[in-house]
Amino acid sequence: MIEVEAARQGTVAEGAVFIARGITKIYDMGEVQVHALRGVDLELDGGELTVLLGPSGSGKSTLLNILGGLDVPTAGQVFYRGGELTAADEKGLTRYRRHHVGFVFQFYNLIPSLTARENVALVTEISPDPLSPEEALDLVGLGDRMDHFPAQLSGGQQQRVAIARAVAKQPDVLLCDEPTGALDIETGVLVLEAIERVNREMGTTTAVITHNAAIAEMADRVVYLADGRIARVVNNDSKKDPRELRW
Repeated sequence: MIEVEAARQGTVAEGAVFIARGITKIYDMGEVQVHALRGVDLELDGGELTVLLGPSGSGKSTLLNILGGLDVPTAGQVFYRGGELTAADEKGLTRYRRHHVGFVFQFYNLIPSLTARENVALVTEISPDPLSPEEALDLVGLGDRMDHFPAQLSGGQQQRVAIARAVAKQPDVLLCDEPTGALDIETGVLVLEAIERVNREMGTTTAVITHNAAIAEMADRVVYLADGRIARVVNNDSKKDPRELRW
């Protein structure tokens, strides 16, 4: 079990939120072993926006899932705010995910029979200190679409509802897995603007994984992965606004 205190709205945490050491992940596929991660060392600092960049199969999603408590490494340790995440039991991981982490995936996973407001309310009803659904949807620019059903929204609008749902519980960490992967550039920029605003205004430590190199230009730091390893890490001296990105 890990006991940690999450950052709240309006604060920017200092120091490392995550410290990963020697993270290895091996999947047994019958008689074949697949090495998804090979001894990864990584630190993510409080309040920063990090892009994890690499081709398919480089280990990005596996690393993100381990940081988010959705998966466990075969070897190595992950520390979250000083508590060892890799020592947590299933109940501890569930509590960690529920209270400290917001997830955004490539596919929106909205409930079709619920409005945008109601989809977000699913999270706010079980969170100790949530934003209201209205506040969360305003944050992602959907204040005028709160009572629309998913079928009445564009793909980009649905993804922004998913972001609102993820941040409504005021998580310490926002983990985004290919959030623009199913979107065209114009719609993708709107989604990236929503993610950047959450990071900037709420101080949420944010990691975005992508294979799209252009998105790296909006990050504080870019972590390049290849073949299950970190190939290099680059700090951006001048971040670009999502509106300036081209791909």
